[in-house]
Amino acid sequence: MRDNASMRWPSPEALSRMGVSRPRRVLSRTTRALAVGMVLWTTFSDKDVQGWRLAATVVGVILCGLAAWAFARSTLHQRLLTSLGLLALLFGIATAAQSAGFRVPALVLWCAGAIAALERLPLAAALPSTAVALGAYAVANDDAWLTTAVTVVGLVLAGCVLRLDAEARGNALRLLAQERAARAAEAESAALAERARIAREIHDVLAHSLSAQLVHLEAARLLIERGADRDQLLERVVAARGMAREGLAETRQALSALRGEISPVEDFLAELVTAGDGADVTVTGERQPLQAEASQAVRRVAQEAMTNVRKHAPGAKVHIRLDYGEHEVTLNVRDSGGTPGEFARSGAGYGLLGMRERAELLGGSLEAGPYEEGFVVTLKVPV
Repeated sequence: MRDNASMRWPSPEALSRMGVSRPRRVLSRTTRALAVGMVLWTTFSDKDVQGWRLAATVVGVILCGLAAWAFARSTLHQRLLTSLGLLALLFGIATAAQSAGFRVPALVLWCAGAIAALERLPLAAALPSTAVALGAYAVANDDAWLTTAVTVVGLVLAGCVLRLDAEARGNALRLLAQERAARAAEAESAALAERARIAREIHDVLAHSLSAQLVHLEAARLLIERGADRDQLLERVVAARGMAREGLAETRQALSALRGEISPVEDFLAELVTAGDGADVTVTGERQPLQAEASQAVRRVAQEAMTNVRKHAPGAKVHIRLDYGEHEVTLNVRDSGGTPGEFARSGAGYGLLGMRERAELLGGSLEAGPYEEGFVVTLKVPV
């Protein structure tokens, strides 16, 4: 039954006054107040309204007002039988008013009831109710038949227009609510994505820093086993402490970069080369700004590659090449190879795997493997 279009109620948003502008509400209330005032003035200005007729008229006016208010509430809550009962009560009051000689109030009640039924009831109930009200109006009205017919047609059109206008307003309110819900969901999704991005960035920074520290600590362990002197041990411990400090600094840098406070990638690579032994950097192509995630990916891959060289091939020459293409930027880190370090097997080896996952999330790729006598890491990310 609810799926039948003829039994479908106007939406609650359409039946309520939600979304109605303040000037329109003021105009509507003013018009209704004037109409009610004119009807009351016409009713109580009659010389015959005295004694019991006056009391009956007052009771009828109060009853009519309460019934109209209750009808509006019942239709808002989509109670069909209650709404039809209240509408029948209003039509009964109009019939009694007509019988008592109050022709104008009766006509107004029938017209208002017809319009309200068309505006607020399901069509299957609105059309018969409107037909009854307008039929009674046509019988009670003593104007020419053409005037009565035009008035009836005008009332039907007015009710239909009000119904369509209310439905349009209700649809607009529902769309607005859906849009707000979508925006809220989008904002929540963006916040979660941002948290995941920050967590991934911090993870990569710490993984690189701890891996570098592990290299120095493993070297210190080997020196202790060999009975090395104090200065050699102190050198490794100081280096590990320095890597810890660098890790904290890189964490702060990563957070700044995620907030948009980021230095050019070329400057970062130049500093990285300065910090490394036997390394050089070359930049080709037309330089262009990178997205924060792409920039961070280039930085982390370069750092991880340099750490792997120090761990697996200490003393090897490293060549870093950054190429700006039309649609992507390519980072190539290649070393010349060398004798594996004594602690080449230390560490979990998850750095490049994490970098590959980062590149794939950005729509790029990362390849790593032997090249001639050394090892090469190639990162490609879209611009």
